[in-house]
Amino acid sequence: MGRHVKAGELEIWTEQAGEGPDVLLIGGLGDTVESWQFQLDGLAERYRMTAFDNRGAGRTAMPEGQPTVEAMADDAAGVLRGLDISSAHVAGFSGGSIIAQELALRHPELVRSLVLQSTWSAMDQYLKTLARSIHWQAELAPDERAFLEFFFLLVYTPRAHNNGMVGQIIEGALAFPYQQSTGDFLRFLDAFMVHSTASRLGQITAPTLVLAGGVDPMSRPELGEDVARRIPGAQFEVMPEESHQPFQEVPDEWNARVDQFWQEAERLHSETR
Repeated sequence: MGRHVKAGELEIWTEQAGEGPDVLLIGGLGDTVESWQFQLDGLAERYRMTAFDNRGAGRTAMPEGQPTVEAMADDAAGVLRGLDISSAHVAGFSGGSIIAQELALRHPELVRSLVLQSTWSAMDQYLKTLARSIHWQAELAPDERAFLEFFFLLVYTPRAHNNGMVGQIIEGALAFPYQQSTGDFLRFLDAFMVHSTASRLGQITAPTLVLAGGVDPMSRPELGEDVARRIPGAQFEVMPEESHQPFQEVPDEWNARVDQFWQEAERLHSETR
């Protein structure tokens, strides 16, 4: 069962599952707790998994004004503190990975390790142009279904479109009772278009695993490799046949890899205490 947690001026919707070392899951553009269902189900035997709806998504309200990544990182910190979690392994995908980077920079004491899926340090010109195309597609699409059909071409592999997975995700999204408004979606997107951690990633001390999908048209592998190069000691791996969200398309493979990484991070944490 989920509940709202007070974090600053926000009431942030959170859900937890399992027992063990703490893990915080941070979703991307417009994604809610439900995007992490395979992890909430598949890793709860080993970890206490916490996921939450970012501001302006799902059951968490969007405050007035333009959101910033810094504010969203503080939201994540507020969730951990509100749940009395002293530190957690943090995993984020896409925009959530940028929030995770900023969380590790602003609140390093809360971050035991980092998994950054489909990440970047600053949008290059290609990604900014793609983001602008998403922006006008969201504004001009004839309906929500048409927009999702376009947007998910950038998120999932042809395999997932052809085997019916994407169709099921679209139907679920259209039936979801807490849909994000187009305005909040665009404000969320705008926050990432102007944000950069490139000059500061060297300050991150948490063990870090950077994962990229080999056929991801947005967070291209070279962007993730650049992030890993800037974080001291970071590991970088490409899942060659995957796109933007392998934690949904191949959850068993993804869960096994991050579980291995978290176990290594736990051993390192124990040795340095």
